[in-house]
Amino acid sequence: MAALTKAQSEPNLLALEEELTCSICLCMFSVPVTVPCGHNFCASCLELTWADQVQDFSCPQCRATFPGRPQLRKNTVLCRVVEQLQGCGAEDKKDDDECEEEEREAAAPIYCDSCLQAAATQTCLTCMASFCPEHLRPHHDSPAFRDHQLCPPVRDLQQRKCPQHNKLFEFFCSQHSYCICSLCLLSHKLCHTSPLQQAKDKAESALKKKLAELHSQSERSVQAMNSVKTIQSQAAETAARKRDLLRAEFLEIKALIEEKENQTLKVVMEEEKRVCSKLDYIYKILGSKKNEIQSLRDQIEMALTEGDDILFLKRAAALQRTSVKEAFVPVIEMDHNMIHVAYQSAINLKDVVKLAVNVPVDKRTDAKPPPGKMKPPSMPSPNKPVFKKKLAADSRTHKEKTSQQMKITLLEETDTLSSQLTKFSSVNTAPSVGATNAATAAKVKELISSFLKKTRVELLQYAANVSLDFNTAHNRVALSERYTKMSVSDILLNYNHHPQRFTDCPQVLGFQCFKRGIHYWEVELQQNNFCGIGICYGSMKRQGPDSRLGRNSSSWCIEWFNSKISAWHNDVEKCLPSTRATKIGVLLHCDGGFVLFLTVGENLNLIYKFKAQFTEAVHPAFWLFSSGTVLSLCQMKP
Repeated sequence: MAALTKAQSEPNLLALEEELTCSICLCMFSVPVTVPCGHNFCASCLELTWADQVQDFSCPQCRATFPGRPQLRKNTVLCRVVEQLQGCGAEDKKDDDECEEEEREAAAPIYCDSCLQAAATQTCLTCMASFCPEHLRPHHDSPAFRDHQLCPPVRDLQQRKCPQHNKLFEFFCSQHSYCICSLCLLSHKLCHTSPLQQAKDKAESALKKKLAELHSQSERSVQAMNSVKTIQSQAAETAARKRDLLRAEFLEIKALIEEKENQTLKVVMEEEKRVCSKLDYIYKILGSKKNEIQSLRDQIEMALTEGDDILFLKRAAALQRTSVKEAFVPVIEMDHNMIHVAYQSAINLKDVVKLAVNVPVDKRTDAKPPPGKMKPPSMPSPNKPVFKKKLAADSRTHKEKTSQQMKITLLEETDTLSSQLTKFSSVNTAPSVGATNAATAAKVKELISSFLKKTRVELLQYAANVSLDFNTAHNRVALSERYTKMSVSDILLNYNHHPQRFTDCPQVLGFQCFKRGIHYWEVELQQNNFCGIGICYGSMKRQGPDSRLGRNSSSWCIEWFNSKISAWHNDVEKCLPSTRATKIGVLLHCDGGFVLFLTVGENLNLIYKFKAQFTEAVHPAFWLFSSGTVLSLCQMKP
């Protein structure tokens, strides 16, 4: 047992340990044997399974039938593997000896209660005794024993007696899931009770139906896993093609902008890593779900081979309560806009480099920058004697300054927000900072007004089907309905530790993140006494009081606190008029720098708007506090 515990503590041995587990007893193999279909079992487990059979021998795992009883031989190779995994210490041998002794006791024959010598063939539940064929003859011949109930030999008859009334179990209470006697019926008047055989038939039918459902779920899980692998392969191929294009563009200017090349390639690799890591995580979850389904199937198959009615009903009741959720694969796509911007920046930078390299040094400062590109203000004039002296003495200094010049130009080209503002041709013609800010504010205000005039149907063209990230959910936040519904649990859910999980505040983030473009999603408030809806950066803290939504500079939200509604950002509260809305729409404009919270009904009404220059990718975020609070993400079609 110690060796088994040690093996379980090593992640690289988990897969091997699973392969070395008997599907009958669900323990490590003990004297493994192989049946003709290729499956392996413990010798004692297989002997017990086939003990009462004289024909129609079948494999307990795949149900393959054999014409006669197969001759079982010890699988020596598999036995040595098990011994190496478990170790050969004294304590292990002692545990193995104890297990073998228990198995021998379980496999020992049941003797006749009359002669105490011959093996019993049947047990009389009326006489509460087991008999050999000789002493069982009166039960077959005499009419006095005609009504006595006979069954296969039972080792412990006390298990079939009611401990309270010392009478045989005759009924099964489905409400309490245990067997009762005829006198117990008085205390189970309001319960649904049925005879043992009828209860067994019903439970057996239910388990067979559940086994068929699990088989279907298993097939769908395999299809989903294959789909994830295909998507991952396509994502990797797309990233590889983009990297090749980027390298082709950087061949001509690599000597001057090697660092910029690495930074641009990093954008694609990080996007690939982000997508592939999420797909790897989903693939691992689907694999775990498949193993869970297989384990439950094996348990049901084992239960169906149980001959003892009492043990079967106990196992059947427990297995019927076990449920397995359907496999779910969220939509994960690469940010092609971000990759395209990186690729386009390389083309623009190449043109700038060619222009800077081909123009003579004396004329470089007089050359006008391309239309829409600002002339670097910090480039020193080559007419100064000091600059000429340095240029003649050290050409590397000139290259570094030229590289710095091109980096400044590239940053201005790739700024998505600056494309919406006024571009300046030179430093001398640039407007003042105050005028720039005023123009920007006016454009943002006009942009917000245009979106507030749109109908819900028009906003649905920006619809984003958001799902919840399980790794961020607090231990009091329960997720359901394919990670689109969240509620507050009365007990701790004991999720596995994850660095992205909230530890102090009952919150959860959306699985998707947005860095560019326009995105719209809706949230239904089934209970809105104490909850919050907002957005946040992925870098927001997960621990401490600052990790609460709206209490830091990395998050924005509106919050319901009983009948009070407030807007929160950077720990600053602004009280809002009360609203009876049950559905909230969130419109995020990453490039425009604002987020709108709207009531969704016959018309869209603005609750509150935040303006901010988003510097990181933004996640949908949710805060739930009181028991009974339920929020649901609406799945929309653009």
